[in-house]
Amino acid sequence: MDERCKLEVLCHRKRRSSQCPAVGDQNSGRYSRSSAENTRLKYTATLSAQYGINVFVLGLVLTVAGTFQKAGVAQEHILAYLSTLMAMQLAWMLWYFLRRHGKRGLVTEKDDHAGPRWLRGGLTLFAILSLVLDMFKIGYYIGYSSCLSAAKGVFPAVHAVHTLSQVYFLWFHAKDVIRTFQIIERFGMIHSVFTNLLLWVNGVIAESKHQLSDHKKRLAVLGFANLTMEKVGPNCSCTINACAAFYKGFYYMYPFNIEYHVFASAMLYIMWKNVGRKMEHHKPQKLMFKTRYNILPGPVLGAAVFATTIGILVVYSIQVGHSKDHRQSAVKMFYLYSITVLSLMSAASTTGLAIYRIDKISMDYSKNPSRKLDGCLLVSTACATWLLSWCSVLAAISAEAPLYYTWLSLPVSTLVIIEKSAQNVFIIESLHRKRDNGEEEIGKIKATSAVSASGNLPVAASYCGIVNKALKNVEREVCCAAAACIPHSPGGGSGSGGVCCEQLTLPQAAASSPPSSLRQAGKLDRKRIILKNITAFLFLCNISFWILPAFGAWPQFDNGLEENVYGFETWILIVNLAMPFAIFYRMHASASLFEFWLFFMLSYSAITTASADSIPPCVLQ
Repeated sequence: MDERCKLEVLCHRKRRSSQCPAVGDQNSGRYSRSSAENTRLKYTATLSAQYGINVFVLGLVLTVAGTFQKAGVAQEHILAYLSTLMAMQLAWMLWYFLRRHGKRGLVTEKDDHAGPRWLRGGLTLFAILSLVLDMFKIGYYIGYSSCLSAAKGVFPAVHAVHTLSQVYFLWFHAKDVIRTFQIIERFGMIHSVFTNLLLWVNGVIAESKHQLSDHKKRLAVLGFANLTMEKVGPNCSCTINACAAFYKGFYYMYPFNIEYHVFASAMLYIMWKNVGRKMEHHKPQKLMFKTRYNILPGPVLGAAVFATTIGILVVYSIQVGHSKDHRQSAVKMFYLYSITVLSLMSAASTTGLAIYRIDKISMDYSKNPSRKLDGCLLVSTACATWLLSWCSVLAAISAEAPLYYTWLSLPVSTLVIIEKSAQNVFIIESLHRKRDNGEEEIGKIKATSAVSASGNLPVAASYCGIVNKALKNVEREVCCAAAACIPHSPGGGSGSGGVCCEQLTLPQAAASSPPSSLRQAGKLDRKRIILKNITAFLFLCNISFWILPAFGAWPQFDNGLEENVYGFETWILIVNLAMPFAIFYRMHASASLFEFWLFFMLSYSAITTASADSIPPCVLQ
């Protein structure tokens, strides 16, 4: 039907129907070209994905062999491989910069959902702290340069250049939708994704080694086990006085370095998915913040949890290594704190879901790689926490003579399972929410008022014989809604509401917006205040639960329950495999909640502006 209408318009303009080409031939040629192009792009995506997976698997094999010192692989070989991958990515990014900036007239489509400004700001913060880690490593190498291999000095230098270049690339090009040189760009993107994942694995293993070493030291000091300690550090003397400070600083910077690389890999993966993608253009919404002086309970309660978390971390780090009694009190304190906060988080997520059930607003399942990746990462990384929780539940039930404080592990583990399940559903549903009817009504009123205020032609005016019926219906709805508060004309009109819709001009109708919109805005305002408080509270709580394990508070190591049930080596392996994903879950959940909080700020500003600017005169009287 649409093709026939287009054909008739073209023929009418040329005044000869015989000059119009056959629609079937055009469609056939266009379909064949599009099908061939889609097939080629799918093959390219498959080949590039296989290339990236093989690069990643080879890096994993080298990392595992080097960690356990097997097959003649040393740490220097791993660092050399990672440095080579970073150098290849630097060469590709340089080529991308030169090609883009060499063609000033090149217009690139943008994905508004990819790489928001707050995410790029967080990536920049983590990158700065990663650069501090590189400086520490370079200083440590200078102090022990006489007995350390050159790879340990080259790696941090290459990593620093790689970090600066990658942050610049993602800051200015994260939204790019690439349509030219797609084969090269796909391979470059996927190479960058798996390079960052390998750097993330390298940081995770270094952090796990440090945590395991500290755990063994505490066990040896407290007399829980007779463990042989491996010698840490080079076999020579440091030529500067700051080597010990540099080495200690490594493990305060590693959590930020780990998050930086996983954030960068996620953003690069979205760019890889967007290569050759046909975008659906939407007008981006401008984020406007309004100053409000009322105190919201969600941020206040979340800030209290955050402040308590800092105190818990400090006390736990001090007491867990002193004596057995101090260790038991530290673990008990951690469990009581976790039970309280997890219960509040579960209640908050359940309340948010209850509000969604009342609203009954349809979901938005349109194609969006960023949103799909968020949901997949939330569920997949939560599986690691569920693994640890179910292991703890089984250990608490089957333990023969557990200590009194280890029984707290059972409710904590159960609450972790419930809290993450409810929070995942809340976040995923929040990311898929559509705009509700009241917000759309307010948007129509604002748009109609803007058109009328500009003094242009009515929106329902025809253009070349084509009438915009959709906008005409919008105008009719606004006029008829406003007619209820317009006084009777002297001649009198039919009905009790005043003059009829057709007798009103568009500026008059726009100046008299319906009171129902204000009532709807009030309802939306109340719901958004509740959801905004829930989101802010969950955001601060997830940040708090990220800080604790990221900086060494691992009660799974210190309570002794799981080690007695599963054995020392088995439980250490399970924790070292699952804990990095559990830590990443909290940071990713925080990022998703922050994005949702920004959406509430945007929606709330739009609603309050619309309701304030569209108060009808009859209401004021």
